[in-house]
Parts: sequence; C-alpha cells; structure tokens
Amino acid sequence: MAEEEVTIHDQYEEILQSGNDAAISDFLNQQNISDLAEIIEQNEERELGIFQHLSIHRAASLFKILEHSNQKRVIKDLPPVKSAELLNAMQPDDRTDFLEDLPNEVVRELVKTLTPEERKITLSLLGYPENSVGRLMTPDYVYVHEYNTVAEVIDIIRHVGKDTETIDVIYVINDHGELLDDIRIREFILAHPDKKVSEMMDGRFIELNVNDDQEKANEVFKMNNRVALPVVDDYNVLLGIVTIDDVLWVANEEFSEDIQKIGGAEALDQPYLETPFFGLIKKRVGWLIILFLSEMLTATAMAYYNDELAKVIVLTNFIPLIMSSGGNSGSQASSLIIQAMALGEVTLADWWRVMRREILSGFVLGAILGCIGFMRISLWSMLMHHGIMTDIYGLHWFLIALSVSFSLVGVVLWGSFAGSMLPILLKKLGADPASSSAPFVATLVDVTGLIIFFNVALFFLKGNGL
Repeated sequence: MAEEEVTIHDQYEEILQSGNDAAISDFLNQQNISDLAEIIEQNEERELGIFQHLSIHRAASLFKILEHSNQKRVIKDLPPVKSAELLNAMQPDDRTDFLEDLPNEVVRELVKTLTPEERKITLSLLGYPENSVGRLMTPDYVYVHEYNTVAEVIDIIRHVGKDTETIDVIYVINDHGELLDDIRIREFILAHPDKKVSEMMDGRFIELNVNDDQEKANEVFKMNNRVALPVVDDYNVLLGIVTIDDVLWVANEEFSEDIQKIGGAEALDQPYLETPFFGLIKKRVGWLIILFLSEMLTATAMAYYNDELAKVIVLTNFIPLIMSSGGNSGSQASSLIIQAMALGEVTLADWWRVMRREILSGFVLGAILGCIGFMRISLWSMLMHHGIMTDIYGLHWFLIALSVSFSLVGVVLWGSFAGSMLPILLKKLGADPASSSAPFVATLVDVTGLIIFFNVALFFLKGNGL
C-alpha cells in the first residue's frame, strides 16, 4: 500500500514537470479521492494546484474529507469564482458542516456566493440547533406518491436521481408532504411495472426528528441496517435525509472530543498542531485550576490529622499507595461507564444495576489489593525479625497491616462507586458525562480516600501508639 501511494505521488510530480494542464487534469481525475488527500497531506503546497485541475464534482468530494483547517485554506486561496463553484457543488449537509465552524462575518460573505436555491437551503440548515440532526440532513432525495406506479417511480428516479446523494431508499409521501413509508429501490426493480406504490407499502419505517441530537442518529443507525434515514419535523413532514457517512463523521468527532475531555481538558476545535498556543493554554488551564483547588483539600485533610501522623509517622509511607489505589479504581470505573453510555450500553435507567455491580466489584478489587498490602507488610516484618530488613513498622506492624488492608478495601470500593455514579449524575443533570474526567474522579477520591485511611488507622491503632 505504501509503495502505491509513493508511486502516485511520484507520477504526479513527474506530470507537473511537463506543464501540460490537460494531462495534469486527466491524471488527477483518474485517481482515488483518498490518494489525492494523501498527496496533499505529504505536500500541502500541491493543495491549490490539485483543486484547480480537478473536475468540480471530484473537487467537492475531496474537499469533504479534508481537515477543517485545510478546507479553510483552500477556500481562501482559490480564486473567488472557483471557490464559489466549489461551494455550490457540495452537498448541502457537507457545506453546512464546513460553514458552521466559521466566524459569522465569513459565513455571510461565503453564503453570498451561492446560487439563490443553494443559499436558501444552506440558511435553512444553519437555522437548526447546533449538533442537531437538521444540521446533518440533505434536502436532496427521491420521493414518490402512493398512487404512482412502479414504472412511474423508475422514471422519477432516472429524472432526479442523479442530483441526490443516495437512491438506495425511495420515500413515499402524501400531498401534504407527510412521510408515509420508505421502500428500498431493489423492491421497485423487482416489481411489475404496473404495480402501485400503495400495494408495496407496509407502513414500517424509521425516521429521525429534525431537532434530535446527532448522537441519537448515530444510535439509530447502529440499530438498523440502513444507509440513509428520513428526517421529519414535528408534524411528520419529510424535510430531508441523513446518510450514514455523515453520521460516521460525527461519531468520529464525538469520540475525539470525549477522549480529550476524559483526559481532563476541553475539546479542541482544531487539530492539536494547528491550535494556537494560547488557545491550547485556554483549553487546559480551566481544568487544571479546578483540579489544583480540589487537591488543596487533600492538604487540608492531612493537616487535620497532623497530631496522629506525628505519633505514627510510618502511616505517611502509605498515603501515596492509598491515594493512587482509590484514584485508579475511580478512573477505571468512570472510563468504563462513559464509554458504555456513549455506545448506548448503559442508560440512566440502569443506574441501580451499575451501582450494585460497582459496589460488589469495588469490594472484591479492594479485598485483593488489601490482601496484597497485608502480605507485603507481614513479609517485611518477618524478614525484619530475622535481621534481613530494617525495622520500619515497629511493634504494631500487625495493626498497621490491618489498617492498610481495610483502608484499601474502603478506598477502592468508594472509588469504584464515585467513578461509576458521577457520569450518570452528570447525564441526569443534562451535562456531558465525559466531563467526569479521570483526573477529576481521581482528585475527588484522593481527598475522601485520605479521610477513610486516617479514620481506619485511628480505629485500629487507638491506644497503641495513637
């Protein structure tokens, strides 16, 4: 595969040396769109020349798969006539996806370059809420009426099909534009020409509402074997369709945003290397300040137990162990639940089942770590009695071992509970579950973990050194 890409790139460089515009255009129009994107990725200086020599429809297809920063550069560098031609050739949903991330003043200027019909469609799509299905849909689709015959349907497809994004499914509407059914094109191809559409309808179809969240569209596509789904308004009037390629694109963007949020930062609007330095600082500093202030509570908790720590200084050796164990268990639980919610495997109604599983698993995991901690302290003390190791834990090593092992059970159990419930709570409050990032959960568990540890130690060591 790598050799093929290098060969295409070399061939393009060789044809460029000839200076023959017709040969350059022929070569580019014969290549796969993905290969042209690879050429641009290897050498961005070739970007403008490629778009100038491509046929307009292939240029629109290439433009769609480029990074947003590349798209902006192409529109800026192309001659005004060529950029207007490119924007008009794009599918309405792809054009909307590009325009919605631009400043308002830039959008106004670009919309002026569209034809009256495309301008009307674009302004309509931009009018829907951000992240709604309305922003994804295209108004170009094939529709028929229930009184049409199969022969008439085939004629309609031939007449308007070339201007639509997909003809895999044909939509049946009434005279008021209301959606009645959707029928796969293969059924029309196999049916008798005189058969009525009404005879082929079964009334079983799946639709999306124009105001639905884009994540819902992703879930519906996953549950149904469709390449496109109809989009209706609150009165069941068919407004457009959403195709699976657009939903997959959105799912990829959502996944990237969630990963960045889970890591303890705001989602980047641009690729990492193209994000301005101070923009990168702005995206990260907010969470860092919140986490820093939260960690200050850890110092407050430790200060509260200063007298006890002074009496049994060995307890300080276990503070990093306790904090990291609780934070790690909380981060694990949080990441698992966030992913499960994103995939639709866990809903708000499942909170009790999740809590029950995490309390049980947290107890078992804590018990495992507690046993390991107890064995480690016991083994060290045994070696100390034989003169192999230095005496660290003193006469009360057994009570210290119990304190550590029971603390680990409590801290890991609490971490699992907090890490699993926080994403569900945020979802219930209407916030993004991904905001319950691993660092945030770890910080929360750090503070409470110390309180658990010191109180367990007080219970076991009260009167025996404390």
